[in-house]
Amino acid sequence: ATVLESARSVPLLGICLGMQMLMETSEEHGIHQGLGLIPGSVKKFPRAPGYKIPHMGWNSLTIEKKDHPLLAGFGKEEHVYFVHSFYADTTPEYTLTTTDYICPFASSVIRGNTFGVQFHPEKSGAAGLRLLENFIGICQ
Repeated sequence: ATVLESARSVPLLGICLGMQMLMETSEEHGIHQGLGLIPGSVKKFPRAPGYKIPHMGWNSLTIEKKDHPLLAGFGKEEHVYFVHSFYADTTPEYTLTTTDYICPFASSVIRGNTFGVQFHPEKSGAAGLRLLENFIGICQ
């Protein structure tokens, strides 16, 4: 089965670029079609005084959907590790968490069984491990 077919019934987690690929379009190196599993687009961070691109390092998550099982055990404000120059622009309906860097952006997204995180859970200490454990629990 293809990714698009499997995503309808099997949980899927896109990490960093993988999350960006879940969106409908991306403006990285021109305008390109994504997988379209989550409505929205991927945009380049605008240049802003005092900010470096790529966004690299620790930043906080603001939890938008507090009761979602992917975020079980998360505190009010968790810190996770990012490395990216582009961000997902989607609606609140599909946004699990937001982060503010130059502009607020969706740092994790959901639609049905499809999840995406812009940050790197494997580099995010206890919060990242908790998210991966929660995803495994969703898969079982």
